[in-house]
Amino acid sequence: MEVPDSSAKPVSSVQPPRVRTLWPVVRVASGNFLEMYDFQVFGYYAAAIARNFFPSGNEFASLMLSLATFGAGFLMRPLGAIVLGAYIDHHGRRDGLLLTLGLMAIGTVSIACTPSYASIGLLAPILVVAGRLVQGLSAGVELGGVSVYLFEVATPGHQGFYVSWQAASQQVAVMFAAALGLGLTGRLTNDQMTRWGWRVPLLVGCMIIPLLFLLRRSLKETPEFLQHKRHPSTREILCTLARNWSLIMLGILLAIMNTVCFYMITAYTPTFGGAVLHLAEKDSMIVTLCVGVSNFFWLPIMGAVSDRIGRRPLLVAVSVLALLTAYPALLWLVNAASFSRLMAVELWFSFLFASYNGAMIVFLTEIMPADVRTAGFSLAHSGATAIFGGFTPAISTYLIHATGNRAIPGLWLSFAAACGLIATALLSSSRVARRSATYERAS
Repeated sequence: MEVPDSSAKPVSSVQPPRVRTLWPVVRVASGNFLEMYDFQVFGYYAAAIARNFFPSGNEFASLMLSLATFGAGFLMRPLGAIVLGAYIDHHGRRDGLLLTLGLMAIGTVSIACTPSYASIGLLAPILVVAGRLVQGLSAGVELGGVSVYLFEVATPGHQGFYVSWQAASQQVAVMFAAALGLGLTGRLTNDQMTRWGWRVPLLVGCMIIPLLFLLRRSLKETPEFLQHKRHPSTREILCTLARNWSLIMLGILLAIMNTVCFYMITAYTPTFGGAVLHLAEKDSMIVTLCVGVSNFFWLPIMGAVSDRIGRRPLLVAVSVLALLTAYPALLWLVNAASFSRLMAVELWFSFLFASYNGAMIVFLTEIMPADVRTAGFSLAHSGATAIFGGFTPAISTYLIHATGNRAIPGLWLSFAAACGLIATALLSSSRVARRSATYERAS
């Protein structure tokens, strides 16, 4: 017996949801904007942050310290997934989403307002790292909390379409951050951007925090959560996660492709375009902006496609495409680096990411036991992000430095695609189907 692919629906069921249900989607996804906006800004200005907080006589060493700090936030995600995920599964989706937004706001403000190393010495990088760790703690469950909320308020047959707006809201952050970066680079000199210009996007993020709180405060609890008369305690949630360890591990394997591809085409693009391909900073920002537009366009479409044809067929097809094309595409790019080639490759990767994400996120939500849905989803996805996705910029930079092969990040993406393909195959086993229902039977 295979894992039920509840995603496959009749053709007639794949229709846009009713207008009255869209406003909660906007409100819950709005907070997700802040998480991705802050992460993108840090990635875009990694070089400037390196010079301000991690000065060194070696430019590569400074950049690696900055990228490692970017990745350090991801190490906190599994902890956030367990602690905050348990909180959400016990206390409710709405209260948990407000908590995660508050933590993200604290991290954002701390990084935006920390003086440089030249002003306060070693305390500066310590505060920046602390801010990133708080952001990572929040982000560990933010994506899961939003995805589960959208899944539970979705109209029947449209779960893929609804849940896709979690990732779509992140693309608005990518586009906004890239557009703001374009405006700044057009008005400020390189020296001004390095000294203080990189702070402007972070301060803008601080200014929109009150609006995001206002939007999330008006959310209502999901009907599915309210229907449960009893919610598991933290101890029960942890025991359930331990019993379903194989499902969590397969979820991590499934999510690797999603996280590696996303951070490669967004956070790493400005660094790759400038430091590796030696293209103008403006060109890299334009490409990143177009990637955000492409992701935003494809995500809801492919989420709806997964509602129609099922999750697994889409996951298999995209994994195979990425496995076969990632390295050749980057090799073609680096052999004659140009703005047009970078745009073509990144838009192709964007299509692969959106197609995979449109099926993967909702599939990961569906296979988790209902009473620990947030914690289980968040632990699997944050585990993949912490180990693989979040460190993609640093890993790619190191691989290029160690091998001298500028196309080698393509092999890293191919590896991630292979992980997704293996996970999709293994998640069809009857053993996993039985494990995913462990909590319901125990109850």
